[in-house]
Amino acid sequence: MDKVAAARDSPTGRRSVRAAQYLRMSTDRQTYSIENQRDAIADYAELMGYDIVATYEDAGRSGLNIERRPALRRLLADVESGQAAFETVVVYDVSRWGRFQNVDESASYEYRCQRAGVRIEYCAEQFANDGSVGSDVLKAIKRSMAAELSRMLSQKVFIGQTRVVRMGFRGGGHAGYGLRRVLVDAAGKPKAILKRREWKSLASDRVILVPGPEAEVATVRWIFKQFLKGKLEVQIARELNEQGSVTDLDRRWTTASVRSILRNEKYIGNNVWNRTSERLHTSRVRNPPSAWIRADNVSEPLVDRKLFERAQAIAKARATRISNDQLLTDLAKLLKEQGSLSGKIINAAAPHGPTKSMYIHRFGTLQAAYDLVGYEASANYHYFRVITQLHRRRMEIVQNFVAAVCRAGGHALYDTKAQLLTINEAFTIAVWIARCRSSPYGYSHWPFHKRRLLGADISVLIRVLPDNVTVRDYFIAPAWIAEQAPPMLSPNNGVRLDAFLFPSLDPLVAMARRAPIGGA
Repeated sequence: MDKVAAARDSPTGRRSVRAAQYLRMSTDRQTYSIENQRDAIADYAELMGYDIVATYEDAGRSGLNIERRPALRRLLADVESGQAAFETVVVYDVSRWGRFQNVDESASYEYRCQRAGVRIEYCAEQFANDGSVGSDVLKAIKRSMAAELSRMLSQKVFIGQTRVVRMGFRGGGHAGYGLRRVLVDAAGKPKAILKRREWKSLASDRVILVPGPEAEVATVRWIFKQFLKGKLEVQIARELNEQGSVTDLDRRWTTASVRSILRNEKYIGNNVWNRTSERLHTSRVRNPPSAWIRADNVSEPLVDRKLFERAQAIAKARATRISNDQLLTDLAKLLKEQGSLSGKIINAAAPHGPTKSMYIHRFGTLQAAYDLVGYEASANYHYFRVITQLHRRRMEIVQNFVAAVCRAGGHALYDTKAQLLTINEAFTIAVWIARCRSSPYGYSHWPFHKRRLLGADISVLIRVLPDNVTVRDYFIAPAWIAEQAPPMLSPNNGVRLDAFLFPSLDPLVAMARRAPIGGA
């Protein structure tokens, strides 16, 4: 018996089922628009006697993984917390649940809901998701078809992009310093120069590269000439910054930005694409040269080909790997000659040795390299080390707090950009950490940078002991109380502020705990 017939044969006085709906659309356009899914689910709910009480919507989200789908993650969290106000989740079809490349992953998320007592139903599928052998087989087939469709589309896009690149058109990305992107129509007639963040809108249009302003072209050629004279990328970047020049992204020149010009074949008119790839939202990988898609001599070169080849030969000779032991030997020798070390001193000696960036790349920080050669750096480096240590401790506390809230049945989401915690989508918390400072008289105090706690409903300041690891206590207060606090906290701040000191974050966990409606 299909689902529609079951709905018709059901007694008219049946209990209304509380249900949630999950909606997702990536780039499938009208067929899978959010509105179409919502209408289909509404019709299905009316037939089945369901009352839609919650909506989880991932608009413009790919179904290839769960990391980029906050609504699905929130749905699973609500279901597994035991506090969900519904017993069924209605989805348009299997592909809206996801196009996971591993079909077992797709099944695992549905199983997690079922284990928590919440059913998943697909309103547009021709089978009832009732756990029977037939429905399980059809679901497995549908999941495989959804995954395969993504792979087929990815391959078609790759083939089409390869063809476009080999015809001499731009494969994507920024033009680069000294170059500009020009939009051309199907006949190859120029239409307009594309500015930054402007892209073609017609499928028949194409993009080519042309030389940019004369000043930028002259700078590109100057970079190559300086490199052939023996200057390093770091020295060239320094001179460009001293001249007041900026990159095509309006940023200061760095070793990496100079190197990107010296290595890229587009400056001799070649079109090279697929150096790296990130298919189906997997991790970005560097492809071997044999996988690169090339088209030579398709645009006007900015530098002579022989000049470019000489630059590549010099770069290859310099790239001969120096062992870590040799790097430390050179650093110790430099310390003996100069009596001290700094990034400026290291780069000044760069024509005869490694650069500062090389030490950072190999050892993580300059301080780590200094420690290995027995050099006690300035107090600034000690300060940076303490700040890094405190940042790691803060993130550890935030992660433990998020886990505690989830165990308590609540939902916590940390926004790394805004540096705010959102609890149950009801209130926000700003968490910061203060290092322990000692006054000349031996008393401890903690700086309170209130600007870091703005924009939240609740402010939390973690105060640590002099080891800058062990937590002393937590200042937990409404935002308006925190704004009135002094810029430096002491062990005793008066009853008005000390009343908000707690030994743990348990009060916030208690606030986040959800209670069933009947027991509220």
